[in-house]
Amino acid sequence: MPILPIDSGRYGSKEIKRIFEEEQRLLYEIEFEGAVASAQGQVGLIPTYASKEIVKITRSHSVSLNRVKQLELISDHDTAALIEAMSEQCSTRTKPWVHYGLTSSDVLDTSTSMQLRDAFAIIEPKVARLAKILINRAIKYKTLPAVGRTHGQHASIIAFGLKFAVWATEIAKHIERVEESKKRILRCKTLGVVGTGSIMGERALTVQDLVAEKLGLIPIEAATQVIPREGYAEMQFLVALMGSTLDKIAIEIRNLQRTELAEVEEQFRQGQIGSSAVPVKRNPIKSERVSSIARILRSLVGVSMENISLWHERDLSNSANERFTIPMSFILLDEMLNLITRVISELRVNKDKITSNLDITKGQVYSEFVLEALLRKGIPRFVAYREIQRLAFIALQNGRSFLEVLIEDSWLTKGLREDELRLLFDPRIHLGASSKIIERAASLVKSTTRKISES
Repeated sequence: MPILPIDSGRYGSKEIKRIFEEEQRLLYEIEFEGAVASAQGQVGLIPTYASKEIVKITRSHSVSLNRVKQLELISDHDTAALIEAMSEQCSTRTKPWVHYGLTSSDVLDTSTSMQLRDAFAIIEPKVARLAKILINRAIKYKTLPAVGRTHGQHASIIAFGLKFAVWATEIAKHIERVEESKKRILRCKTLGVVGTGSIMGERALTVQDLVAEKLGLIPIEAATQVIPREGYAEMQFLVALMGSTLDKIAIEIRNLQRTELAEVEEQFRQGQIGSSAVPVKRNPIKSERVSSIARILRSLVGVSMENISLWHERDLSNSANERFTIPMSFILLDEMLNLITRVISELRVNKDKITSNLDITKGQVYSEFVLEALLRKGIPRFVAYREIQRLAFIALQNGRSFLEVLIEDSWLTKGLREDELRLLFDPRIHLGASSKIIERAASLVKSTTRKISES
């Protein structure tokens, strides 16, 4: 009976979960054993007949998960059980050459690298797709003036599309980060008990290079019994970083969906229930779920950092927690990507509300531009600043239009004519370089996502 929501099918796609299922994990380990035997036969470390027989067994699917589990009940050692199950399929003369020169961690760590290789192959196209959807939204709304908020307060005018461009840029950069980090994360080790390749001797590195090439991994430069955990820690950080960007997007959507702002809204289907008590509620539950899961991803970074410091050539203090943290990281990130992609794809943008929100402060959002116009007239900055602030307080206290108060003020109209002031209160002229910024973001997304499509 499932205990965790991952097991029940609530979170994560089938394709990502398949990578971390027991049967698939066993297939990775068997494939690794076959790659090592093939390489060892190629360089003459083990007899050709043994190499061919072992490779044949690894491709035959004759080693079952049930049999490995039966043997593990006796040995209490998962890798030893795998080797025994493989040996059962071998002729007597081949049995001594199964797992030759290897240690359990060679199998376990390299198989984990194979899982990460395939997990990234699922995650990266989803990241690329999200970047494209975001940049398309950015382009669509690149000329729509909106309120830019800092500290939760109205600050100035932005293009609404700029929000999406910022997100698209960082999502695209995550692809760059992952691609650049693979050489440190997707590593292969076949160097035995304490990392010397003692049984295989001088040909140990040649074997490792051949196995790494066959499996699409990077041969480890130096290791103890285990692959150093710095690479796994970097992977966990990258996953948490991607999750945090998705969280950033989700939080902005949640804020913009607040009743008082109502600039965007998650898609709400007919028959969907937002609240069991309040029939009219339309809660941003998908975005909230993204934020919730992001907290788990960030917490796992600390665990991966703790795993770096092992005793001597290794201990087992990392082993149990990695059986949780690594699968959870990718399955939950996959869930977050699926969620936020759906949210952005179906997001309802309320243009009328975006426009009306510009006027909530009765024009005070344009104060930056009034200040700049006075500076151009030669008025010292802090003289102009304090006069504008004085008039803003008057307008606020009396609930009046900021523009009207400015027009009526004798000091201000000495510097700016009424027609000049009125022109400053047109939001369309204050988008600055927004369109060019969005176009640059689009170029980055296009070049970055093309690499994923071509790989």
